[in-house]
Amino acid sequence: MVDQITTWIKGLPWSMVVLACLTLGLAPFSPPHIWEKLHLLLKGRLIRPIDWLDLIFHGVPWLILIAKLVFRGNGGVR
Repeated sequence: MVDQITTWIKGLPWSMVVLACLTLGLAPFSPPHIWEKLHLLLKGRLIRPIDWLDLIFHGVPWLILIAKLVFRGNGGVR
């Protein structure tokens, strides 16, 4: 299962991942939603279900970018 996910992430084009981070990951742009949600999380105020969904929705592109950077260097996690 991990190998399948690693292969899938490695197969994603860098341009698509960066574009997803710059659009979905930062939308709306003033201020970026991800910053608001992380701020709420750090303050312990992320309590509504919609806030958790927003954090996941806007955070996934960034998590994929980080995973792609990690897998790029070591050939995958084993």
